[in-house]
Amino acid sequence: MNNTHSARLNQLIANNSQHFICGGQKGIEKESLRISKDGSISHKPHPKSLGSALTHPCITTDYSEALIELITPPFTDIKETLAYLKAIHHFVYQHLDNEMLLCTSMPCGIDGDESIPIAEYGTSNIGKMKHVYRHGLWHRYGRTMQAIAGIHFNYSVPEALWPVLHQQEKSEISLEEFIASGYFGLIRNFQRIGWLILYLFGASPAICKSFFKSRPQLMAQFEEFDHCTLYHPYATSLRMSDIGYKSKNQANLRINYNSLPEYVASLGQAIATPYPDYENIGVVVNGEYRQLNANILQIENEFYSVIRPKQIAHSGEKPTLALKRRGVRYVEMRSLDLDLFNPIGIDEDKARFVEALLLTCLLQDSPPMLEADFQTNNRNQLQVANQGRKPGLELEKDKKNIPLKDWALEILENIQAVCDVLDQGQDDKLYTKALQVQRQRVLNPELTPSARMLDAMKNVEEPFDCLALAKSAEHAACFNGKKADEAFTKQFNQMAQQSLAKQAELENKPQLPFDEFLKQYFAQQ
Repeated sequence: MNNTHSARLNQLIANNSQHFICGGQKGIEKESLRISKDGSISHKPHPKSLGSALTHPCITTDYSEALIELITPPFTDIKETLAYLKAIHHFVYQHLDNEMLLCTSMPCGIDGDESIPIAEYGTSNIGKMKHVYRHGLWHRYGRTMQAIAGIHFNYSVPEALWPVLHQQEKSEISLEEFIASGYFGLIRNFQRIGWLILYLFGASPAICKSFFKSRPQLMAQFEEFDHCTLYHPYATSLRMSDIGYKSKNQANLRINYNSLPEYVASLGQAIATPYPDYENIGVVVNGEYRQLNANILQIENEFYSVIRPKQIAHSGEKPTLALKRRGVRYVEMRSLDLDLFNPIGIDEDKARFVEALLLTCLLQDSPPMLEADFQTNNRNQLQVANQGRKPGLELEKDKKNIPLKDWALEILENIQAVCDVLDQGQDDKLYTKALQVQRQRVLNPELTPSARMLDAMKNVEEPFDCLALAKSAEHAACFNGKKADEAFTKQFNQMAQQSLAKQAELENKPQLPFDEFLKQYFAQQ
């Protein structure tokens, strides 16, 4: 990404069309592990009073039955998105039966893989498929990695901006192709500079030793913080390192982000290509499914990318097919850790900064990615995840080394131009204010959430799990101590009942044999 003001944005300003970048839709998906008051992972089923995890649009589960996922609809005003997320939290806390939501990304209170219950979705074929897919993840990567929680930031570029850019650039491709090209340009630029998210917002520099019970060989690479905790002194987001969300199994997988057709084709190939290690696991063993198939990826979601192009899929429709048929609707940015200092895991400053960053990625030139670019981006991300606050740390940019601090300040300077437009006509200048908060974190690493977390552990002389439990209890008290909004409570109760009825309806329909259902699902073209 060039460190110059964007020609796209300059042209919009020259045409007095810059306001078209305002009003993109923002949604949030937030995962949290349900834990008991003593800090151990919950073994209770997903509360039925919250509705069906299979069919509820806002309250579901991720990998584990204990890993709850809260999903907001998209809003143009991020304040509404965060207010809705807070309201879901409030409702959930009314139905947790003496449990809490863990406020950190890295799990506590687990005792090896077998202690993590795999999510259940009922007896319908689609419910079985979701469950078997998770069994496959267990056999391939272990359950512990799947218990990690994060926040996904969903962003849809303002619809009205696309025809303006299309005309401004005198593009000869169709508007639909232009939109897809624009989103993939955004994605490529984010992959080049996405390490900045880990530096600014990473909040997982330490891990409980119990995290490694099923993989003890990985412990040697860490320093000991105390008798219960391992860490890297300058780490920002171990969740996004090789021991966390980023999987070594997929290190050589090259998904092509240079265009929508190339992306769909490369992902489709990975889903259709057998992988010897997974063939050794077996698909159906003693009459039980261990995984959906023995290919490099079982389905699209198994690819652990930091940002994904998304289209809303119809029931039973493959995500790549939805993209192929209807193009890109939004991007899902997946590299945010939970902020343990915030009751809902994310604040307004962070959300506004992320929106401005994604718009900057859209408006800057974005050349195609080469093989070497994949490797460079990967190295930079791992460097920042493991030692992002290290004094003098250098990253690789344009085949040269550059201090992280210098590159970060250059990126923030580019984002300033977008913030100026987003703040036009607003006295409070909230986007610029959010940017200034991040600039201070670049100038002073001690202000980052990862540094604050380690400081908090040192100050109270407590291991990571004790800090996590104390903060989680604090946030639980925050929700339990306030009266819930009656309108939201009524709405969520109705949604819970409707989702249970919808699951029952699905399960009462005649079902194909599961083998045939899978065969038809993967045969979609």
